[in-house]
Amino acid sequence: MDLLANIIINAYSIILLGVIIITAMKQGEKETLQYKLYMGMVQVAILLLTLDTLSRFDGSPGTVYPLLNHGGNFLLFALNLTLPSSWLLYVFHQIFVDERKTKRLFWSLLAINLLNMLIIIVSLPLDWFYYIDSNNVYHRGALFPLASVGTIAVLVIAYILILRNRKKIEKKHYFALAFFAVPPCAGIILQIFIYGMSFMLNLAVVSLFILFLNIQQQNIHTDYLTGINNRKSLDDYMRKKINMSNWNQAFGAIMLDFDDFKGINDVFGHDEGDIALKTAARLLSSCLRLTDFIARFGGDEFCVITDVSDEKELLQIVERIQECFKRYNETKEKPYKLSMSAGYSIYDAESGRGMDDFQKHLDKKMYENKQNTLPIVL
Repeated sequence: MDLLANIIINAYSIILLGVIIITAMKQGEKETLQYKLYMGMVQVAILLLTLDTLSRFDGSPGTVYPLLNHGGNFLLFALNLTLPSSWLLYVFHQIFVDERKTKRLFWSLLAINLLNMLIIIVSLPLDWFYYIDSNNVYHRGALFPLASVGTIAVLVIAYILILRNRKKIEKKHYFALAFFAVPPCAGIILQIFIYGMSFMLNLAVVSLFILFLNIQQQNIHTDYLTGINNRKSLDDYMRKKINMSNWNQAFGAIMLDFDDFKGINDVFGHDEGDIALKTAARLLSSCLRLTDFIARFGGDEFCVITDVSDEKELLQIVERIQECFKRYNETKEKPYKLSMSAGYSIYDAESGRGMDDFQKHLDKKMYENKQNTLPIVL
């Protein structure tokens, strides 16, 4: 009964993770390290669930079942720290967003995992953690609890990182990160007292699913560098606004482009160029209303969509952005100044313009201002 129950539960968990993989592959920015780390966790979970299923052929006679039981249990113990280690990497990168530091942590965790594997290999003839008797029956060893302690220790380290750096974490992401360790830790405790059932891995799948809904899905619409809406989100939102537009319901849009962004990159380096983009996104967010939609159009271009139907009101928003950038430049925080050229327009529903055509119209107006002798400079 335990075998059938574990196979069914593990199968459902693997199917759910498979759906997550398929969904994630169709969406999001697949080249980001955050995406790769999350997908790595999902793949590790599938591997461990498969091994857990193989290790459940306990007491089954024959030539194949003992082989599956021995192999499944050995690999489960040898790879015991891979999932919590993957989680620690994910948390670290989510907080610090530094690929070089994350990769250094990866090598440290890899060394710890290899050491764990070596200990498991050495322990096999000594029956420290587990042993399988001549009847193919699995038994826990005297040091079995230490395997759980290692997993919990890594999860606790990740949790402490989250708590100590909570101010660096977006509020909408904090709950998913803080809650992640709760289900698998509860599963570990249940497994210690309820023998024969696979709780930890299946409850870890619940955490991965919550993480997917609360962070990974949201990041599909978020620009990985600046943290504002990305091009996909902009296109979806602008298309929706155009479809809803009529003579009584219009909206305005502003296209913004950095002046001499190439100069910042050439003189101060690409890292400083990234900082300039982040600063521009932060300044735009600070001087616009919460109801205004801000997105990175691509490269050094940004787009703002706002619910105004009068061009004078739209110009006032442009001037407010101008004043915001002017005040920032007066602080002399950086050895360069941030300035942008803008093209703005109210969408005319009667024009029948589609999204692509309207974006080209905004782009054209922006470059006309850029080339003008008296451009609108922000």
